[in-house]
Amino acid sequence: MVHNAEYLPGQETDISSVLQGGYNNPLLRAWQHERQLEKNMFIFPLFISDDPEDETDIPSLPNIKRFGVKKLIPYIDSLVKKGLKSVILFGVLLNDSSKDPEGSAADDPEGPVIQAIKTLKKNFPSLYVMCDVCLCEYTSHGHCGILYEDGSINTELSVRRIAAVAVNYAKAGADSIAPSDMIDGRIKAIKRGLIDAGLAHKIFLMSYAAKFSGSLYGPFRDAAGSCPSHGDRKCYQLPSGGAGLARRALIRDMSEGTDGVIVKPSTFYLDIVRDAATICKDYPICCYHVSGEYAMLHAAAEKGVVDLKSIAFEAHHGFLRAGARLIISYFTPEFLEWLDEPVSL
Repeated sequence: MVHNAEYLPGQETDISSVLQGGYNNPLLRAWQHERQLEKNMFIFPLFISDDPEDETDIPSLPNIKRFGVKKLIPYIDSLVKKGLKSVILFGVLLNDSSKDPEGSAADDPEGPVIQAIKTLKKNFPSLYVMCDVCLCEYTSHGHCGILYEDGSINTELSVRRIAAVAVNYAKAGADSIAPSDMIDGRIKAIKRGLIDAGLAHKIFLMSYAAKFSGSLYGPFRDAAGSCPSHGDRKCYQLPSGGAGLARRALIRDMSEGTDGVIVKPSTFYLDIVRDAATICKDYPICCYHVSGEYAMLHAAAEKGVVDLKSIAFEAHHGFLRAGARLIISYFTPEFLEWLDEPVSL
């Protein structure tokens, strides 16, 4: 009997429990990601105002500005050179007198969105231009549709108006239409309008199918001037706990002809992104990392709680893990640079 045999470390360790050899190097850690962030996944939100000379910082959205059409090109040129592939446009009316109960200015040929579409496509033919479609930035009451006298949404008139705006953006040269109003039936109406205009084969219809009411839109409303003058949007945006409603809305919008879906917000709704990846498995899934989420990460970094770059990567990797293929992100300019840097996961 041997009494002095040498003990070998690891002798009693189950082989399958040794994992660290698979992620002890930055490159290995990148290889462990099932999907990698790529520049072509990013869609950059742009706020375009009705003042052509406008270039204004948005205090609640660090590093983000509102632009007039004449100031837009030099800024976008610098991003295109870094690899920017896509933008989504939001119109802003600085002159409140231009707003009315029907949001007539939304598709004004001389208005900010249609002018921005034409300017961007002229200067950057390969840039993919998406247009958010909603009435809230253009209505005198700040709601996303046309209202009855009691302040509730008139679904029929709202859908008709939203579809008209969408078709006019498409006629102006937009590549994609993204209705964010969440009013029942607008996807079918927009698709029918695009078909009737002979444009359905050219336009990617991207529905905000699962957009939730909540507390994360404040900086956006500062930028777009879209706060409701009365009430809130809880009767047409989904309640934060409404996972079943979100699943039903995803199914409905697929049946009405959407070509892709957006989940908004993203960080607190990754279960909905996962649901969308299952329910809409044959469709591109997009996360919208909204203004409040973006501002929170900046605030945490300013307090020294997190490193901004690290937490941005962590958040956006979460979207991919949940099943997103596309990301609308205010961090897009930073990621255009970060993704060119050596792997440092």
